[in-house]
Amino acid sequence: MYYDIKEAKHIDRYKLEITFADGKRGIVDLEDYIKKGGVFKRFSDFNYFLKFYIDKELFVLSWPDGLDIAPESVYDKISEHVGSSV
Repeated sequence: MYYDIKEAKHIDRYKLEITFADGKRGIVDLEDYIKKGGVFKRFSDFNYFLKFYIDKELFVLSWPDGLDIAPESVYDKISEHVGSSV
């Protein structure tokens, strides 16, 4: 599926460069997830955030304790910034 995450690279703070199966690539800033609270409050521990990886079966951005972010959410966050000055 085109939402499948193929590569994720740390850029700066909570910014990751993501490459999707359809070839789309962009930078996503996940810092605002901290404000969502709940399980994402864990991101306030920056060392925890840096433990991200791509689940090789589901192709989602994941963390060692089972937390993950739906790839379509990441895809949409990148789309929001395409063509913007942000």
